[in-house]
Amino acid sequence: MIAFVGSVFSPYYHWAGRRDPDNHVCINVALYRPSGNRWSMTERGRGAMRRSANSFTVGPSSIRRENGEIIIDFDEVSVPRPPAQLLPRRIKGRIRFSPDAVTSPVFDIDGKGRHRWWPVSPTGRLAVEMIKGGEDWSGHGYMDSNWGTEPLENAFTIWDWARGLMPNGDAVILYDAAHRGGGHGRIALRIASDGTVDEFAMPDKTALSKGFWGVPRAAHHDADDFAPTRTKIVRTLEDGPFYTRSVIRTRLFGEDIDLMHESLSGDRFASPVVKAMLPFRMPRRR
Repeated sequence: MIAFVGSVFSPYYHWAGRRDPDNHVCINVALYRPSGNRWSMTERGRGAMRRSANSFTVGPSSIRRENGEIIIDFDEVSVPRPPAQLLPRRIKGRIRFSPDAVTSPVFDIDGKGRHRWWPVSPTGRLAVEMIKGGEDWSGHGYMDSNWGTEPLENAFTIWDWARGLMPNGDAVILYDAAHRGGGHGRIALRIASDGTVDEFAMPDKTALSKGFWGVPRAAHHDADDFAPTRTKIVRTLEDGPFYTRSVIRTRLFGEDIDLMHESLSGDRFASPVVKAMLPFRMPRRR
């Protein structure tokens, strides 16, 4: 679940010259189920958006802070994803996220302060109540925030991001970004459930297999002779022309760990051809 103001991946925002972020808003819903995935990323204009200090509404979906919880009510239509889903499907439900703590550090991921990232609540409890399009479930959750003053493709050629839970409940987050023009931004954090943030040296990295679209992806692991062979893709959740999302299994701090993993290619996203493909997955309604 991702909320966007001035949707960073929106071709409509790009074509409009990125001048009016409130006119390009979206609440993205992605459900990954054994019986089939559901994806909705419907962009809407300023007339469909309302926001305050504690709430954000886009069309029929909303996010609000209430009694220390983050509550998300969503009512969207998922786009067709052949061959599993040939027709649009409604997805409706509620997510409750109860954070363990709120962290304070905010990080530059480009080294220039134009792109910033805040791991707001790296650990917490999550409950999903589905009305249409899925099944109820509960587990651990995560909340973060990104914002910037220029397009992503202007700053990064590619990045890998990953987050998972250690056996003791600590969150591990890895951000490895290649800057356009040279250099890297590397952030490796271990964050306890009380919000204590410890930085550590970025672990070794091994290239993973590319998906259908050929986006490069790599995973980090302990520096020993066996970790690279243990590092593998458990499941690919998204495989697109410029972006992949996967569950990977690796070894960190001497422990086996599963991570939610993302790779984004700024070079691919900069392509006008790729932007022209996005409306098929990202429709816009006023």
